[in-house]
Amino acid sequence: MATSVRAIETTGVIEGNQLRLDAPLPVFGLGRVRVILLLEEDTAEIDEEEWLYAAATNPAFSFLKEPAEDIYTLADGRPFDDGSANER
Repeated sequence: MATSVRAIETTGVIEGNQLRLDAPLPVFGLGRVRVILLLEEDTAEIDEEEWLYAAATNPAFSFLKEPAEDIYTLADGRPFDDGSANER
């Protein structure tokens, strides 16, 4: 059985976990769809919390959870002070 794929470009807004389209879709009826989201973001500045979440949940870094990677303790090295705490 052959299937065909038709692409429709539209815009919208994500509100919570729902997608609200700016205009009605030019199709009618019921059927399954595949949705690909292209997020328009300002990539110049990613806040620290977002970066930490991405690093903590990315499977590419899962090897860091292995005991063989746990080689440092809090007693290793010296605390780092770049002076930024004095600027506030």
